[in-house]
Amino acid sequence: MSRHVLRAAALAVAFLPALAVAAPLSLDQALDLAVQRSEATRAARAGLASASETARAAGQLPDPLLRAAVENLPVTGADRLSTTSDSQTMKRIGISQEWLSREKRAARQAAAEAAVGREAVQAQVAAADARLQTALAYLDAYFAGEVLKLTTLTEHHVHEELEAARARLAASTGGSAEVLALTAARGTAEDETAEVRQQQSAARVALQRWVGVPADELVTVSVLPASTEQVYVASSPAVLALQRDIEVARRVTTAAATERTPNWTWEVSYGQRTGYSDMVSVGVSIPLQVAPVERQDRETSAKRALVERAEAELAEATRTATAEYRALTSDTQRLQERIERYRSGVVAPAQQRTAAAMAAYRSNQATLAALFEARHIEVDVQRRLLNLQRDLVKTQAQLAFKPLTLGASQ
Repeated sequence: MSRHVLRAAALAVAFLPALAVAAPLSLDQALDLAVQRSEATRAARAGLASASETARAAGQLPDPLLRAAVENLPVTGADRLSTTSDSQTMKRIGISQEWLSREKRAARQAAAEAAVGREAVQAQVAAADARLQTALAYLDAYFAGEVLKLTTLTEHHVHEELEAARARLAASTGGSAEVLALTAARGTAEDETAEVRQQQSAARVALQRWVGVPADELVTVSVLPASTEQVYVASSPAVLALQRDIEVARRVTTAAATERTPNWTWEVSYGQRTGYSDMVSVGVSIPLQVAPVERQDRETSAKRALVERAEAELAEATRTATAEYRALTSDTQRLQERIERYRSGVVAPAQQRTAAAMAAYRSNQATLAALFEARHIEVDVQRRLLNLQRDLVKTQAQLAFKPLTLGASQ
């Protein structure tokens, strides 16, 4: 491969990010990018992998123990530290194995698998949170751009009005006070545009924090998915996580209850003595549970109390999710009603006033100042409408992306 081909390939790779940024960024693309690069999601998936590996080992027997010893070794006299001089000295090697019943191993395996399920939910929660935060940042950036269009239009209108006032002053049909007032108005409009541009820049930085690439152009957001109260509550991250916590606590309690039966340890060893027959020893060690009511049963009761705590927390989380859903749906309904009233009661009259002022100006029945005033009012009204629409869509985004069934994808 020639150097020219390699150089062309390198340039193409170098310009790929710029080409990607040039295309408009949609909400779905932003959500996918956020989940792919979310470090919280990666950490949760690593936790899931760790729990899965632990679950594989949970049902296994403990490792056997290799035992090597020298028994009855002289430490004084002529045979000091000799392993062959005294007949009582014996070299012994053996192996021991702690034995767990099938019931115990199954209980430990079930507890470990329940922990895997909990980590799986945490991975979904991390992905859902990344999607929700990205959606909110996307909407802030999008509506900041729409507001910037309006403030730029206001600045353009004020500039036109100022030029007209200067022309009237030059023709001795206007006064300097009008020019000074409009000069100040233009400065105010320019400052307002700069403020909105600053807000847009901050919103874009917040969005880039999630998607990893700058987005100069955003696609209009389509209708967001909605959920019923039952689905929203059942898919709430807190509710699902606590349901898994309850399952883990129950499995751990079952595993703790099996500890009332002690684990036996079997051992076999081979001993060698000088001048005498070799020996084989077989033994078993059995823990004596002298006070199971005060020890094993109390540990089981402690685990059972954790189940009760998790159940109480789940009930509280369910109430919280229910109240949250009802508040969000109420806000959605109220905002929709306000938007409809505002469109019919404020936006439509403002547009009609601008149209009437334009017609009157063209027929020399109204002044240019009246037309500019109507334009300014209409732009301010449209900006207020944008704020209401932004609040509505952000509320709908919470309803859409907080539930794991709608907002999480791994």
